[in-house]
Amino acid sequence: MKKLWHYLRYDWPLHFMLLFTNWLPDNVFFLRVRGALIRPFFGKCGHDLRIGRNVQFHNPELIDLGDHVYIAYGCSIMANDLIRIANEVMLNPYCVIVSGNHTSINGSYRYGPAILAPIVIEKGSWIASHVVVTAGCTIGENSLIAANAVVTQNMPANVIAGGIPARIIHQNPPS
Repeated sequence: MKKLWHYLRYDWPLHFMLLFTNWLPDNVFFLRVRGALIRPFFGKCGHDLRIGRNVQFHNPELIDLGDHVYIAYGCSIMANDLIRIANEVMLNPYCVIVSGNHTSINGSYRYGPAILAPIVIEKGSWIASHVVVTAGCTIGENSLIAANAVVTQNMPANVIAGGIPARIIHQNPPS
């Protein structure tokens, strides 16, 4: 019964709103309209949320979004555990954020138990295109994760990180 409540309260209305607005162009006005329409379906959500087209959210009640968050075209956020995206974070197109990792059992990943851990992306961070953030990672304030990186461990504040797996490329001075 609890699962049905979550579907009716969060998942289905969110997916309906995304489907309903997916034909609208990705300009500032419609990014804000889409964000305003889906705000009520997250665990927590600040103001001025901007959402691009073809974005997917799984378990939105486990997603906390801060103020002035931008999530671009084609991103996928799969919350098996808490995902907290702080104020002023930008997610470029096709980012994947997943708070659960698969494990192998009897030689197969299909039925192995999932390892669930929260993800935190701190204030002012920029996650470039095609980045994957895996379970249990924290990305510090004012950090940039370069395109195509795979974040498998915590990243401190004020860094530029990239690669597979992501590692620190450059230290930025605090702003």
